[in-house]
Amino acid sequence: MSRLTHIDNAGDTRMVDVSGKDITERIAIARGHVALDSALFDIIKCQSAKKGDVLSVAQLAGIMGAKQTSSLIPLCHPLPLLNVEVVLRPVDSPPRVEIEARVRTTGRTGVEMEALTAVSIAALTVYDMVKSAGHGMEIRNIRLVVKEGGKSGRFVREADDHH
Repeated sequence: MSRLTHIDNAGDTRMVDVSGKDITERIAIARGHVALDSALFDIIKCQSAKKGDVLSVAQLAGIMGAKQTSSLIPLCHPLPLLNVEVVLRPVDSPPRVEIEARVRTTGRTGVEMEALTAVSIAALTVYDMVKSAGHGMEIRNIRLVVKEGGKSGRFVREADDHH
């Protein structure tokens, strides 16, 4: 028997049948950041990007990304998201934009992928918004930091201070 939920006993890929799971509150928090050279960081901090307000556009993109997760990731279930919060925060040293997404639903499966997608799309949007000024950026450390609800209960990543 496979230990991977998306692989059946015959080795075939499948969408997990969640119809027998209990409906519970599901919460996930993901984080990541975009490391920037100082010139690109200044463009974001001073809101002087040619494409507009980088942090606001990336925030909206992250929310939209969470809502589109099941369209982007083949075996994810479409979920009614009750809340999606995406926060982007510029940090001076080392220069970076920290991103956190919090996603909540009540359902039969979790929202980890939605939170991770929100951070990923927000980070890609930061990159896209300032790439015309330079490519001195790296998207780093996208990870799940908290997951609540469901049969497996609560997960909290230990020592989450990645930069």
